[in-house]
Amino acid sequence: MKLSTLFVKVISILLYRFVVTIGGGVWATKRRLSTMPEGLMQRVLLDCFERRLLRYGSWIGHKAVIDGIPILPHSLLGVFISNGAAIGTGCVIYQQVTIGSNNIRGSSNFGSPTIGKNCLIGAGAKIIGNVNIGDNCRIGANCVVVKDMPAHSVAVAGPTRYIQKANLENPFLTD
Repeated sequence: MKLSTLFVKVISILLYRFVVTIGGGVWATKRRLSTMPEGLMQRVLLDCFERRLLRYGSWIGHKAVIDGIPILPHSLLGVFISNGAAIGTGCVIYQQVTIGSNNIRGSSNFGSPTIGKNCLIGAGAKIIGNVNIGDNCRIGANCVVVKDMPAHSVAVAGPTRYIQKANLENPFLTD
C-alpha cells in the first residue's frame, strides 16, 4: 500500500464523524465532492463518504448527478447509484434499488440511466443501462427496467410463475 493511500485512510478514519455526520450528512458531503478539485482533500472526503454509505450496504457514485435530495423512505439500505446516473428532483427511492450503468462496450444499452422528476422507484427495482425514465413515472417493486419509459407511465413486474415438482425438500443444515 502506498504511503499516500495509507495517509488518506488514517485521516479519513479520524475525521469520519466530523466530516460526514457533523459536516452536513451524506448529501452535503456528496455536493462538496462534486465541486471540490481533485487532490488529497477530495480523496479523504471521498473515503469518508464511502465509509458512511457502507454502513447501509449502499454505494452512490460521487459523480452521479442528483438534483436535490431524493426521498428515501427506508434510508439508504442497499441503494446503488452508479457514477454516470442522473436523477431528477422529488424522486422516491425505496430500499435495495439499483440504478446502474451498463459498461459492456458494443451493447445496445451501453451507458447510464437518466431518471426524470417526481418518479417513484419501488423496493428492489433495477434500472440498468442507457435508459430514460420520463417525469412522474412509477416503477414497481422488483421490476427490471432496460428500456425507455415515457412520462406518466407505470412499470410492473410479471406475474409469479409456479413450477410444480414431484418431490421437493428444503433442508436447512446447521452445525
